[in-house]
Amino acid sequence: MVCNAHIRNAAPGDEPLILQLIREHAEHEQLSHEVQTDARRISAALFGSAPMAEVVIAELQRDGLGFALFFPNYSTFLGRPGIFLDDLYVRPAARAQGIGRMLLAHVAKLALERGCARVEWAVMQHNRAATAFYCALGAQPLQDWTVNRISGAALIELASGAPSSLGSSPAR
Repeated sequence: MVCNAHIRNAAPGDEPLILQLIREHAEHEQLSHEVQTDARRISAALFGSAPMAEVVIAELQRDGLGFALFFPNYSTFLGRPGIFLDDLYVRPAARAQGIGRMLLAHVAKLALERGCARVEWAVMQHNRAATAFYCALGAQPLQDWTVNRISGAALIELASGAPSSLGSSPAR
């Protein structure tokens, strides 16, 4: 059945489907409390005057099976662009049928067409199934790198230029 699935670029009007897939993905990762987006934000980010990201959708007979959301990045060492895959999600009923591989292969093809040197993404450490899936495709987990994030009050404070009161300062 899923062998007839295809991948297509998201288009205006897909915002409700994309939002639903994002919510399902967040629920699967036990991160529903972190979802703050809505259809308006998705529309602006994907289809606005200055798009920030792209989405491809896996579907079968107009039923959304999963999606990949990605955006460009750049390697200063390689001197070439890359793609950062922010989310790859396949609905549970469509898993283990090649949909995830189709989505990732589509993003990889876009990367090569755009002259990119690599595709990168982060995986939650507890998600062993995803890690095994990615490794089976040839991905290499980077053991020497740690993903860092600054958001919320810490982001605002850093942007203001004020000395940080949120964390300890390094010794001088």
